[in-house]
Amino acid sequence: MSISRRLLILDGISGVPLAREIAAACGAHGADTVYQDCAELPTIPVYGPRSAIAKAFNKRERSDSFFFLAKLAERTVRNLLTLYRPSQVLVVGFIYKYIDPALLAKLKHEFCFSLFLYDTDSCNLYDRKREFVFFIEKELPIYDKILSFSSVTARLFCETLGLPACYFPFGAQPIDLPVASTESHDVLFVGSGDLRRILLLERIRDHVSVFGSRWSRNMALMSPSLRKRVQDRPVWGSELYQLFSDAKIVLNITRASFYGAETGINLRIFEALASGVFLLTDYCEEIGELFTPGVELDTFRSSAELAEKVSWYLGHPEARNEIAQRGHQRFIAEFSWEKRCAELLGRLEDVTSCGT
Repeated sequence: MSISRRLLILDGISGVPLAREIAAACGAHGADTVYQDCAELPTIPVYGPRSAIAKAFNKRERSDSFFFLAKLAERTVRNLLTLYRPSQVLVVGFIYKYIDPALLAKLKHEFCFSLFLYDTDSCNLYDRKREFVFFIEKELPIYDKILSFSSVTARLFCETLGLPACYFPFGAQPIDLPVASTESHDVLFVGSGDLRRILLLERIRDHVSVFGSRWSRNMALMSPSLRKRVQDRPVWGSELYQLFSDAKIVLNITRASFYGAETGINLRIFEALASGVFLLTDYCEEIGELFTPGVELDTFRSSAELAEKVSWYLGHPEARNEIAQRGHQRFIAEFSWEKRCAELLGRLEDVTSCGT
């Protein structure tokens, strides 16, 4: 990126550190980069009541459509763009919850910047049809280029919908794990509760430790043995890394909506490899395209295979450690944000015209 170009990263999913890490890595590559957490900007006055009224009005007029009142006023967005004067804006996640897409499209031309999306969460909308259609129809068309974490989603956007989309897998920052504590976990699963995950975890309930949100509402679907192994609370940062350090196997199970779409490349995969721990994840073609199962991580295709591999790897620590080391080496070579953002900046340079 040339010195005259400035990249503004708008974080639409600040609950995870993804956009902050990307901004830091772009800056380390010499790019003039500014990061803004959209959740930290002031919302429109009395947003709650205004949102409720707007949604009620929209439901009366168009009962079958999705509606979301953007949280940021036009003045706030204008002030941000006036302050930083970006030549490129990269949205991470989505923007419609904070900025009206039509407004951002108008400001793109007025302030003369190219506009990009790093799609990181669209699979979470698959089972919310009206919201997903809203995202496709109202937000996606405003972008000059869409980079998606999923090859399946990239094909949907590009080949089916005719949008300028391409595949751009996740990365992560290298993670130095703390010293293992006295608490050990045979199998660690960290993620929110859903039925698919419960059915798989039941097969290894005597070995697994589960952390994450939305498990309490699913307790009626779980055996007493599995319930005892669940802590219904999210974990991030240093606590997550301590759990990684204490785990023999880090397990990744994609949510039902991801699995149903035959996609499964989520952040947990890259976090685990960045930490140098042994990762066992459910198989999808995207996994096989990026990594070699049984060499840098391992995969399972059914609950029976999950139970079989958990039993085998718990009894073969040398094999676990060798795979974990190779996975970490592969991560350092190709999937750290330092490596990924070199490619990212090149992808953004492909679009250089003003608000095309």
